[in-house]
Amino acid sequence: MSGIEREAMEYDVVIVGAGPAGLSAAIRLKQLDPAREVVVLEKGSEVGAHILSGAVLDTCGLDALIPDWKDRGAPLNTPVRNDNFYMLGEAGKIRVPTWPMPPLMSNHGAYIVSMGNVCRWLAEQAEELGVEIFPGMACSELVYGESGEVKGVVAGEFGRNSDGTPGPNYEPGMELHGKYVFLGEGVRGSLSKQVIARYDLDKGREPQKYGLGMKEIWEIDPSKHNQGEVTHTMGWPLGSNAGGGSFIYHAENNQLFIGFVVHLNYRNPYLYPYMEFQRFKHHPMVAALLEGGKRVAYGARAISEGGLQSLPKMVAPGVALLGCSAGMINVPRIKGNHNAMLSGKAAAEAAHAAIEAGRASDELNAYETDVRNGPIGKDLKKVRNVKPMWSKWGMLPSLMLGGLDMWTNTVGFSFFGTLRHGKTDAAATEPADRHKPIDYPKPDGRLSFDRLTNVSFAMTNHEENQPCHLHLADPDIPISVNLPKYAEPAQRYCPAGVYEVVDLRQARIRHQLPELRALQDLRHQGPQPEHHLDDAAGRGRTQLPEHVMGWRHQMRRARRGAHCLDPSCGLPCAQPQP
Repeated sequence: MSGIEREAMEYDVVIVGAGPAGLSAAIRLKQLDPAREVVVLEKGSEVGAHILSGAVLDTCGLDALIPDWKDRGAPLNTPVRNDNFYMLGEAGKIRVPTWPMPPLMSNHGAYIVSMGNVCRWLAEQAEELGVEIFPGMACSELVYGESGEVKGVVAGEFGRNSDGTPGPNYEPGMELHGKYVFLGEGVRGSLSKQVIARYDLDKGREPQKYGLGMKEIWEIDPSKHNQGEVTHTMGWPLGSNAGGGSFIYHAENNQLFIGFVVHLNYRNPYLYPYMEFQRFKHHPMVAALLEGGKRVAYGARAISEGGLQSLPKMVAPGVALLGCSAGMINVPRIKGNHNAMLSGKAAAEAAHAAIEAGRASDELNAYETDVRNGPIGKDLKKVRNVKPMWSKWGMLPSLMLGGLDMWTNTVGFSFFGTLRHGKTDAAATEPADRHKPIDYPKPDGRLSFDRLTNVSFAMTNHEENQPCHLHLADPDIPISVNLPKYAEPAQRYCPAGVYEVVDLRQARIRHQLPELRALQDLRHQGPQPEHHLDDAAGRGRTQLPEHVMGWRHQMRRARRGAHCLDPSCGLPCAQPQP
């Protein structure tokens, strides 16, 4: 921000986000040149803190990055042994055989993992190679060079009051400059959105499509646990109200990862995604599994579902978008971590070649080419029509035609060419007077839970006085437009209960879960007008958390033995280092 002086530090590559994409990029850069200066900035209190654990991991990305990952002790302990797919009715189910499905839909060779643990392990591998990783460091701004290129980020700005003014413990943070900046923030990351808008990277692309994924971790009765079993369902309770489905993964230690995905192009504004998830758990098949168990964690995240057609241009001067920041999820497989890792590897190789050639702060076009023509592009191309088919024709036709299309794409052609998404999720939402409110059963506190209670299991907390990162472009729209026309769906779609209509004249936004910011501002692509709601990067806490009190000193110390000259800090880095 203008008027604030900040210290600056120089690196070869600055990486925002210690997810699978960012950590893979850091590891690959160090593999290619151990002397390369690489820093990873992670907003979570520790690596993995903001990773929604529980996934089936295709190991192709890990195989390419660290071929000997088994010998190195990677936390992949549960290979998939059983693969089930059911079509649900309210009281029953029909098993769909897996043998007619395209080979790419098979989970054979994949592992049920905690991605939080996988990312912690990747961070250990990166640090062993000499990568500097700083958790608790939200990046609040991009830094631009004289020619308009991205040359760095502002990290570690803490202590603003709720009105945005500096508080008594204000820390301005530092500028971290790099020859290249990689953004691995995940879906709709604050800085990634700025880059896409500033450089018009989505020009000529199909609109991005989104889903909302909610997940709980349960500890269940050992007699019901079948480690290595994977189950996916479609149908009830969503039916024709929305696209989506569920997943149930039997992990190690009698843990169950159970989740529900709702596509955000639903028409009925009365739909309540969170309550659809809670209702799903009362299906006889699911309830029998959970009875006698205990929910131990809850979380939610946005999912980019547009696929190949919606991928923006991924490079601009000095910057590259990695993984879900661009949108690399394979929707029918419900997998994106493998592509995130492959994207990090590809970006690192492009940056390494550029730096070796004496370049800096230009466009890494080799990365763009690699993503579109390499393993990621091939993975997304085979499934590119599944999402638009579902959006246009519904569940059953898309199930049959999508399966056919994936089969033919496996051998290199499609009867359908490349279908377009056509419209945004916003354009799909219809006025409330065309629909009836949905009567959801009250959570029983045993299998299903109210939203506020579940949020307490998300293991997040903040200062009451920290700034809200959600900004309304027009504060009148929620009540003057969205409430009378759409029954204000924001109060239902957010899985953290961030939005509340407190009376008939005023809307209030309460900032509760910073890690869920990617979905707090997401559904404004639903009934809300485009750009009605924006999400600012966190300038976070009013008080520095204990583990980062000396972060600037730690960073100095990590760089070439430099030391801090502040005698009052009381940290070891205040002493000259040999």
